[in-house]
Amino acid sequence: MEKFVPIIGRVLLSLIFLTSGVGKIFSFAGTQGYMEAHGMPMSAVLLVIAIILEIGGALAIMTGFKMRTGILALIVFLIPATAIFHSNLADQTQMIMFMKNISILGGLLVLYGHSTD
Repeated sequence: MEKFVPIIGRVLLSLIFLTSGVGKIFSFAGTQGYMEAHGMPMSAVLLVIAIILEIGGALAIMTGFKMRTGILALIVFLIPATAIFHSNLADQTQMIMFMKNISILGGLLVLYGHSTD
């Protein structure tokens, strides 16, 4: 069982990014509008980049193939996304989303520290 725990952990950590990236594909216009409402320039281009980072990073972590690259891709996505979309810390929901992302960032850093590829 001990052999499978890290794999299960990687899958669980990655699921939020995989489902989010796929969701962005199926709700491209809505997500793009949300980004524009937050003042994002070149929203379509940045949205495509976000989708690639989320899905690619999640799959890399899940499979273990190029895992460190995948972790870095998700960190590159997560830091600005958190700063831009969850910075209103006076709003309790945004504070929770901010803390969730910080926690995920911590998990990604731990995973990076224990990976060897």
